[in-house]
Amino acid sequence: MNFFVQRSELRDIYDKVAAGERITDADALRLFNSRDLNVLGAMADLARQKKVGNRASYIVNRYINYSNYCILSCQFCSFSRKKRDADGFELTIPQIVEKAREALKLGITELHIVGGLHPTLPFSYYVDMLRALKTLDARLHLKCFTAIEILHLAWLAKKTVEQTLVELKAAGLDALTGGGAEIFQKDVRATIARGKESAAEYLDVHRTWHRLGGRSTCTMLFGHVETHADRVDHLRQLRALQDETHGFTAFIPLAYQPENNDIPVKTPPTGFDSLRTIAISRIYLDNFDHLTAYWVGLGLKLAQVALSYGADDIHGTIIEEHIFHMAGATSPQLQTEADMVKAIREAGRTPVQRNTFYEPIRILEEAAPALAGNPAPPVDSEASLTTA
Repeated sequence: MNFFVQRSELRDIYDKVAAGERITDADALRLFNSRDLNVLGAMADLARQKKVGNRASYIVNRYINYSNYCILSCQFCSFSRKKRDADGFELTIPQIVEKAREALKLGITELHIVGGLHPTLPFSYYVDMLRALKTLDARLHLKCFTAIEILHLAWLAKKTVEQTLVELKAAGLDALTGGGAEIFQKDVRATIARGKESAAEYLDVHRTWHRLGGRSTCTMLFGHVETHADRVDHLRQLRALQDETHGFTAFIPLAYQPENNDIPVKTPPTGFDSLRTIAISRIYLDNFDHLTAYWVGLGLKLAQVALSYGADDIHGTIIEEHIFHMAGATSPQLQTEADMVKAIREAGRTPVQRNTFYEPIRILEEAAPALAGNPAPPVDSEASLTTA
């Protein structure tokens, strides 16, 4: 136990984590109200180490957005366009297959495919897309569609959600993405994503997929108009569904990007808040094996720091990302595998190339002994991370 923990008013929560006990919602709210990032990091790093030891993972993948035309107009979204907009796009299935073919030459193991709720594409487009990609390479994992897309596809197909998922799975769908969770609290959801699916609908899509034997990730969009209590409520509902189904592979907190949308936010998420949220998520979500620091929203340097604040994964190579960059993200469009491995090693972790289900494909050589097991680095003040 380090010096910071011994003197902290959060010592009782640290003792729970050390003993493997589940923390309460009230505990989580205390953590969010704390300014002691050093102790939060120590707790989260302990919880991470209990789950994965000294390993940290990444995936060699490619993002494909098949279209940004969308019938919804979510206030926070900078990605969606209407048919009348000059910068709208939609890809044909041959174009998607060609993007996948080129990415396979780079060694990808996963395609991550999402898009807007297209006003005219038929259900057959999505089924045929999956089949065409599996024909290209049956070993390629297809991680596709958010919960709201599944609801849209069920409406197109005039089928239940379960029937729709069964058909998509038969066509080649391997995993659902976790996007679209935003914040579950009803009033916040109405403010930032009016017309989108409810929290119950989001959770039910994932519940149904898990009952069919499928796996998925889940997310939380933080740093806009929600309160700390809203964040805790969001985490509570995810933890409850994981208790029920054990179908989530990982949790991915997403820092809100404030540009080019209709939600005015005076202070977007700081590095301090991002690390705090990642740390508390790792501490609270005791039934999740993995927590991803999404470098697209954080930047690779802060994602690297997050490996000492509870995260054990820094996501993937991606190659081409639209959604966060259209919202103002200034991170690169892609990361090379070498850069991700380097970032993991510099954080004192053993790099692991993983697959879609967070299973190891390749374990690289151990981190340098002098670095291995480093505790979360102490932080002097919130100000040092406000622009990270």
